[in-house]
Amino acid sequence: MLSPKHILISRTDAIGDVCLTLPACQAIKNAYPTAQLTYLCKQYTESVVACFEPIDHILTLEQLEQASNTERAEQLGKFDVVLHLFPNKRVANWCKQAKIPLRVGTAHRFFHLYTCNHRPRFTRKRSDLHEAQLNLKLLAPLGITAIPTLKDLHKNLAFNALSPSKAVEVQDWRRAVLLHPKSNGSGVEYPLEQYFALALALVDKGYQVFFTGTEKEGSQFRDQIPVHPAIIDASGQWDLPTFIAIIAQSKALVACSTGPYHIAGLCGIHAIGLFAQRKPIHPGRWAALGARSSALTAQKRCQACAAGQFCNCIEEIAIQNIIDAIEK
Repeated sequence: MLSPKHILISRTDAIGDVCLTLPACQAIKNAYPTAQLTYLCKQYTESVVACFEPIDHILTLEQLEQASNTERAEQLGKFDVVLHLFPNKRVANWCKQAKIPLRVGTAHRFFHLYTCNHRPRFTRKRSDLHEAQLNLKLLAPLGITAIPTLKDLHKNLAFNALSPSKAVEVQDWRRAVLLHPKSNGSGVEYPLEQYFALALALVDKGYQVFFTGTEKEGSQFRDQIPVHPAIIDASGQWDLPTFIAIIAQSKALVACSTGPYHIAGLCGIHAIGLFAQRKPIHPGRWAALGARSSALTAQKRCQACAAGQFCNCIEEIAIQNIIDAIEK
């Protein structure tokens, strides 16, 4: 009977993708409560993984890259199992060279043919399952075969937002709505003009609005933000741990399918996602987890999305619908 003591979970891509692995981490910990779970991620997502209660240790891709071949083999050689939730050819090769006994990766990557000894076969792109459910399919070699419903996925998420810094504590965030207009190319974006109109509508209702994003993203919109004492440009001002702490205390966050939207869902606040209807970028695949998360699309069926074509139907999401989602 399989009884691993040290399990490595590898997902070395973006924040939103990492957020959607939390149910898989929980399922592994439930099945093997005494096993030590280590999460391999990029350094910039480390603050998110640090909030995952089932994870015991974090290993970053950068640490492995900087290690010598001998050091890397020693680090990876302690694991009984590696689960490649995101295919990474270098990581897969390293894990094989370290002779990890059970190496699991999707059958849809050629390099897994010679680096993994268990290759579950399923398709992501054409599937009707949510990304978090698809991650769970890779756990079958561990004897974990149950795929929860989407409703069940939203329950009891073991995410513990970091303790806020003193700088965060001085602000009362309960009436704060965070608007995150840009996505670094990860999703179809809602127009900036409509974000600005939303901000003005929100301050009229007594909310304080913060525009968030990286310094680079902020340079694309900060000069256009409406001038109002309750509308604040916070782009480029917070590091990720601070941002997570602020999200967890805020009323709501509005964004397209991007990392902060998924963090907001895990934090249990009103996470409002703005989506096109086109597969595979539709909310059925990429909606945030969390009991208070919402995924909004244009109310009428988009014919271009149904045909798999690019369109701007996201622009048809009404500002009032976003406000209703924030206040429901």
